[in-house]
Amino acid sequence: MTSTKPATPPLVKIFCDGSCLGNPGPGGWAALLVTETRNGPAEKLVTGNVKDTTNNRMELQAAIGGLQLLIKPCVVDVVTDSNYVVQGMKSWIHNWKKQGWRNSQNKPVENKDLWLALDAAAAPHTVRFQWVKGHAGHAENERVDLAARQAAERA
Repeated sequence: MTSTKPATPPLVKIFCDGSCLGNPGPGGWAALLVTETRNGPAEKLVTGNVKDTTNNRMELQAAIGGLQLLIKPCVVDVVTDSNYVVQGMKSWIHNWKKQGWRNSQNKPVENKDLWLALDAAAAPHTVRFQWVKGHAGHAENERVDLAARQAAERA
C-alpha cells in the first residue's frame, strides 16, 4: 500500500503598507501578493482607501486586505515597514486577548476591530510577520508604499 504525501501549502509573500495624508486624514493601503506557480512567479496588487482614518489603521488594513485574498491555507510571510503591525501580532495581541482587549495601561485597545479582523484573516494560515525598514530601497516595500499613497490621494 502506498501512502500519499500531503501537499505542501504554498508559500505566499505579502508586502504591505499603509499611508495617511495627515494623521488622521485620507488614507490608503496596498498589499502585493507574490507566489511561485508551475508557470513561474505570480503576483497580485490590491489597494483600498478610506476618507478619514489614521496611518495605523491603514497599516493594519493592508495586512488584512492581503490575507483575505487567500482562498486556502498557506504559509505566509507578511512583510511590512510597520512595527505596530509586527509587534502587535508577534506579542501584544496575546496579552490583549488574556486581558479582555485591554492594553498594559488597562485601557481599551485602539483599533480593536482591525486587530480582530487581522487575527481572523491570519488564523487559517501559518503566518510570519517580518519588519523591513521603510524608504530604504526595498523594491517591494517601495512599490506598495507608492500604491498606498496613490490610493490615499484617491480617497
